[in-house]
Amino acid sequence: MRETLFKILLAPFSAVYGLSILVRNSLYKWGLLKSAAFNLPVIGVGNLTLGGAGKTPHVEYLIRLLSPYLKVATLSRGYKRKTKGFKMVQRGDNSLVVGDEPLQYFLKYPQIKVAVSESRSIGIPMILNRHPDIQAILLDDSYQHLSVTPGINLLLTEYNKPYSEDVLLPAGRLREWRSGARRADIVVVTKCPDHLETREKELMRERLDLAPHQKLFFSKYVYGPPYHLINGSRHPLQNFDRVILLTAIADESYLLDYIEKNVQEVHTMTYEDHHAFSPHEVSVLKQQYDHLGHDRTAIITTEKDATRLILHHNFIKQHQLPIMVLPLQVEFLDGDGRLFNQEMKDFLMDFKI
Repeated sequence: MRETLFKILLAPFSAVYGLSILVRNSLYKWGLLKSAAFNLPVIGVGNLTLGGAGKTPHVEYLIRLLSPYLKVATLSRGYKRKTKGFKMVQRGDNSLVVGDEPLQYFLKYPQIKVAVSESRSIGIPMILNRHPDIQAILLDDSYQHLSVTPGINLLLTEYNKPYSEDVLLPAGRLREWRSGARRADIVVVTKCPDHLETREKELMRERLDLAPHQKLFFSKYVYGPPYHLINGSRHPLQNFDRVILLTAIADESYLLDYIEKNVQEVHTMTYEDHHAFSPHEVSVLKQQYDHLGHDRTAIITTEKDATRLILHHNFIKQHQLPIMVLPLQVEFLDGDGRLFNQEMKDFLMDFKI
């Protein structure tokens, strides 16, 4: 009841916001604003809603898929970085300089080039100017950036929160009208259960109101053994009885469910997405850890959060805080990974300059 009332009260603001988005999108549609296309494969990954759909792990999936065969670069905005303009991520950069997600790509996949730029249409030529051997570019969180037309557009939506059941900001989480989903070539339903029946998949396609040409896939997260933030040592999650789950991501519910299934006791410390942890907050974390007792207690965080926590390296090392980073990867359900991979390969093989 309260949520419904909240949406009703904010509906006029959503209408104003929606009108502004409609005008902007129409200007691109009518050609009054120009959208650039490039003579190399550009793959866009994004969503219709505010964060939490899993863009980062799906970009990483594409990195692992493509980088053994092609010279790949990623281009992100570098959300909440303290710098402006175009920048190639390089050794010695931190999350304040380039943003947490680009830094994560750079640290995990040294074989690729990583860049940040508020403007994708400027960022792509800048990458190619510095690295003319690049053969494919992955655009991270690019769906609403219409100044670039990707060669193929991937739209992500959460299994439990599909865009078809949401409304525009600020009453809901949609960044643009649901009809924007028609720009997608591929739609991936993320954070799914381990298995879905064929009829469930068909119903989801109906709920999303996809066009006949749009391909639909379903993916889930698979977590690996946590590794120590400082020394990299790995320990099975089941080694711990108590966990402090420290997160600053858009939606920790999927992660929390996984943790609760594997340990006896979970305490959460939750901050807004991309939050920059302060020295005081890390000190509070230590107090919580001391209060729970050190025996078989661990602090679990995400890979994205780890890029911001490492700024407090000296404090963490001095006080021997057992901060464990929980890695994850995307898997497609029911063998659909092979079909998805083939879609990507067909796009690359058929790409014409």
